[in-house]
This record gives sequence, C-alpha cells and structure tokens, in this order.
Amino acid sequence: MTNNDIFRRIRYTFDLKDSTIVDIFALAEVSVAQEQVTAWLKKDEDDAFMTMKNRELAAFLNGFISFKRGKREGPQPAPESQLNNNMVFQKLRIALNLKAEDILAAFELAGFRLSNHELSAFFRKPSHKNYRECKDQVLRNFLLGIQLQLRPNQQHPSAEA
Repeated sequence: MTNNDIFRRIRYTFDLKDSTIVDIFALAEVSVAQEQVTAWLKKDEDDAFMTMKNRELAAFLNGFISFKRGKREGPQPAPESQLNNNMVFQKLRIALNLKAEDILAAFELAGFRLSNHELSAFFRKPSHKNYRECKDQVLRNFLLGIQLQLRPNQQHPSAEA
C-alpha cells in the first residue's frame, strides 16, 4: 500500500475534511497547505497528484494520535523518516486506543481471520524472535474493518479495487 492510499483510507473512514487534516498536521507541529492535502488525495493518474513521503505520513499519524487522544505534555515526537506497515498499524492502534479484542473484531468484520498470537507479533520490536512483518493485505483488512465499524452502510469507492 502506498502512503497516499493509507492516507486516503484514513480520511474516508473518519470523514475528515481537508481543513481538519491541516489541523491534524498542526498538532504534530508540521504545517501543510490545504492545496498540498488536496494533491495527496488525488488519484495517481491525475496531473496534480503528489506522492506523500514517509515523514509526511508519520507526521499525520502523530497528529492523528493527538487529535484522537489529546496532545501530550512536552515536546511532540518527531516524525520518522522511515515508515513501514507495522509502524502505521501501531500508530493507528494508539490513536484509536484499541485493545487486541477490538482489533480482532475489526478483522472479523473485514472477513479476515487472525489469532491473538499473530496479532501481537506485529507490535513486537523487529529484533524480537516472534516479530512478524505486517503485509499490505493485513493493513488493508484492518483499515477496511475499522471503516466497516464506523461507516457500516457505505461502500468505499476504492474498496472493490
């Protein structure tokens, strides 16, 4: 999954307006213009499309954590320059304050079976012997499950893709 795809799915799932997204970036102490947000949301074929960099998605996710849970005291975490699906999954879990049961319920809604042990492996340190890389399919199904929880009667335009 591309950063833009993850960003689009989060925006749709939580029904975020462009102005709200600018505010979310501000919570992470990163300033972006509304035009930039619009360019990230464009289809890949569009001439105005801009690729979202890892640091920009990390900043958005850090701001999303503050947006959902409240801004924490002290300096805000710096956005990571390297980002993988495990980190995206972890940041979404923190932002939404999800327990293992909540995540497994989201997977169930998306028709994806996963055990508690498999799930915990995604949140381990990469150096841990039971660490498991989160593949695109897992992250896609998690985002779909959350979408189905929050917007049960609506079909995402790119869900059939």
